[in-house]
Amino acid sequence: MGPDSPLPLPPDFADADEYVDSVLKFATSSWLLQTLCGGVHILDFCTREPDLYSAILPESWRTWFKDQDIMDILDVLMREDLQQFDSDEKQQWRGGAVPPKDLLQYIKDVRRHLLARDFPSPGSPAPPQKSSIARHIAMGMKVKKVHEVDHFARYIDRLTAEIAAERKEITHLVDFGSGQNYLGRALAAPPYSKHIVAVESKQHNIEGAKNMDILAKLVAKPVTMVNKKEYRKAQDKRKKGLRYDANGVIPTALDESPAIGNGEPEIEEKGRMVNSTLNGNPVSVTGARDECNVDGCEGCEQTPPSISSTTKSCTNGSTDQPKAVTTTLQIYNQGHGSVQYVEHIIQGGDLGPVVDQILDASQARPATTPNPSQPVQATNINTVPKSTEPNLMVISLHSCGNLVHHGLRSLLLNPAVSAVAMVGCCYNLMTERLGPPTFKLPSLRPNHPRLETTANAFDPNGFPMSEHMANYPLPLTPQNEEQAGMDPPRGIRLNITARMMAVQAPQNWGRSDSELFFTRHFYRALLQRIFLDHGVVAAPTTADDMVGDDPTSPSPSPSPLAASESPRINYSSRGPGLSSDGTLAPLTIGTLRKFAYADFVSYVRAAISKLLLPNTFCAIPASFISSKLSSLTDEQIRGYEEEYAGRKKELSVMWALMAFSAGVVESLVVVDRWLWLREQEGVGECWVEAVFGYEYSPRNLVVVGVRK
Repeated sequence: MGPDSPLPLPPDFADADEYVDSVLKFATSSWLLQTLCGGVHILDFCTREPDLYSAILPESWRTWFKDQDIMDILDVLMREDLQQFDSDEKQQWRGGAVPPKDLLQYIKDVRRHLLARDFPSPGSPAPPQKSSIARHIAMGMKVKKVHEVDHFARYIDRLTAEIAAERKEITHLVDFGSGQNYLGRALAAPPYSKHIVAVESKQHNIEGAKNMDILAKLVAKPVTMVNKKEYRKAQDKRKKGLRYDANGVIPTALDESPAIGNGEPEIEEKGRMVNSTLNGNPVSVTGARDECNVDGCEGCEQTPPSISSTTKSCTNGSTDQPKAVTTTLQIYNQGHGSVQYVEHIIQGGDLGPVVDQILDASQARPATTPNPSQPVQATNINTVPKSTEPNLMVISLHSCGNLVHHGLRSLLLNPAVSAVAMVGCCYNLMTERLGPPTFKLPSLRPNHPRLETTANAFDPNGFPMSEHMANYPLPLTPQNEEQAGMDPPRGIRLNITARMMAVQAPQNWGRSDSELFFTRHFYRALLQRIFLDHGVVAAPTTADDMVGDDPTSPSPSPSPLAASESPRINYSSRGPGLSSDGTLAPLTIGTLRKFAYADFVSYVRAAISKLLLPNTFCAIPASFISSKLSSLTDEQIRGYEEEYAGRKKELSVMWALMAFSAGVVESLVVVDRWLWLREQEGVGECWVEAVFGYEYSPRNLVVVGVRK
């Protein structure tokens, strides 16, 4: 069961432990890697003197980059065969000079520690060319999603068959964070016909998934009964009972719905009165609930409960176990599969409330095989018995942040779970377990409020999961005798900037899309310079954040650059996202509409307009921003663009280096999850492998664990 190697090792390694030791050593000893992965931010690019580009990169690198096209640079970083440069006889490359030796060595070091992403893996049979997903099942999926769901469904089907052959048959697949249930729908329909338990915390996602089941003609469309007279009476009664507030807005109110002929209550839905019974069977109708996003939420969105809503606890940090509620059991009319939708907020991996809700779908299926052209009617979940001995596999396709950690922990916390297979994404949404370091890491950026907030999370479910990484000794040089007698600092830490860069996919960058986001990054960095010059953000008076400024603290690892080129920077600005009075107030712009990127003037005007909106996320008062930028003219904006035009190429090179280097960060995250599984006594087998093509979906590594 599983591949020959538990990790998709790079070509230079044949043993997983050897690779783990090497990647941890490289990640903790390379000054340049640590600086590019979390030590700098793109917003600092036009606000530093001397600039970040010349402070970080050696002059020989900058000279070579200056004469190269950005696509040629990307080829050298990720695609070009570097062995051609081993010979000193090679004097030219693509009509220009060959890359500097130290640049080539850094590229080799990074490439050497990137996990293999080939799909299918070497020695594996080629995947079928034809998709196994029927056209009506693939409804709503884009090409990327069809590729992901098709290949991951094949993989899960094969894995469950192997587990059944060696251990015990898997009865249900529990989909963590099922969303619109694309994966679950494909697995429940032919040719797989699995029983799916779709766990989702957001009610609107569950309702959307159920509607797509109907559109795919896998279940019956609910019967809608409209009593026009009663409906109009209810509307008139509602209008008469409403009063306008001081702002001229009609407050929302929930009135009792009238009863129709059979005496059953009705639910008002999109201007219709929908009977809450279907063919004599009650249909569960769940309304809005208090929403809580477990991945990085800062609070709960309070929404008014609707009719038949289920009240659940939504307190950040609460130890109360959220209640799991089965909203619907869908028995598909094609094949023998089913989908049970369970509304539940996943916390810590304990699936006890979900396991208690699992129904035995085989007892709900009609005795006779239905006509495929006639959808099966909705199931009365109150009459379906609970599953007595469920044997579960927890699966997930692109679970964000800590959700993968919860899924992996469910293998140990729930006796009914026999295996897990999780594909993660959104590493920036992971929390941090170890807290801020007690030593100074290589960094050329000031302390940002978001860095401090995430570093002080101390979340036991955060990164790193494994004790191996949590206790890994860091190779920092003591500065005095007192420090020499102390234990070395321990623990791998990845700040949010490093984790955010790890979700980039530089191998997929082409010329047109690269130019687009390079331009966007340049516009945002240059806008920060305008903010600085006009007093929206202020300059600091100290150099507290300078690398190596505190002689009493352990120094970072020696720079691989020449001593004369090692950065020692006195900053002339407070840095990105800090308010004018020096307090830690983030200045967030977010996404702008497409027209805003037509030119720099349009971008600046659109960004300022957004910051001045009353519902903006910017913590700096709009009145203050307006007073500082009211005199800014279009000519001045164009002048900034002309003055800093040369920085765009430099920023593009820096962003490419950061994204390329962050591949090591993703390797650390994936390896940490595998190490955690290997450390657990109850886990019999665990491995990592690619399950679909990187060109379609860069986050293509699945982490698998099977109970002993």
